[in-house]
Amino acid sequence: MNFVFDVGNVLVDYTPILYLKKLFNDEAIADKLQNVIYKSPEWLIMDEGLLSHEEATEIFISREPELKNEIRTVMQNFDKTFTPLEDVIDLLPEIIAKGHDLYYLSNIHKEIRDILLDKNTFFELFKGGVFSCTINHIKPSPEIYRYFLKKYSLDPAKCIFFDDMKENVSAAEKEGIKGVLFTGVESILELL
Repeated sequence: MNFVFDVGNVLVDYTPILYLKKLFNDEAIADKLQNVIYKSPEWLIMDEGLLSHEEATEIFISREPELKNEIRTVMQNFDKTFTPLEDVIDLLPEIIAKGHDLYYLSNIHKEIRDILLDKNTFFELFKGGVFSCTINHIKPSPEIYRYFLKKYSLDPAKCIFFDDMKENVSAAEKEGIKGVLFTGVESILELL
């Protein structure tokens, strides 16, 4: 069986609001920055690989010029919003030992992809994967699942996909992949 993992909130913790509150120690600024940056349409366009980090930063600043310095700080340190989920990472060798292959399938933009791959050696355990920015499609669009399956010549019936977002799990299931809504390491243990 092929175990296919989303990255954010499955392999690494991704909670921007906690990072913003810690960084600025001001809940109102943290909420505003989360809306301006992480909940913006541009964040998804970066995930699609169609907008650069620098272009997005300038758009965010043009919307909220009074937060220019804070926006630059966040965009220069955004990688700090990602920390490995150790209980999941510790389970990866066991999954392999039981004869399963590991893959990833994630919405992510180029700068985050590069930092995650550089800083996290656990990606070496994976046979491969697809980041949305590489193919200009994001989950839950069917194209990203089809591309992934075709790239690795995988039978969807032999894939289990773990994602923390219900719509992404449903989209995978429409392509014949077994989808699992990830709620913690127990979600994986149940299938080993």
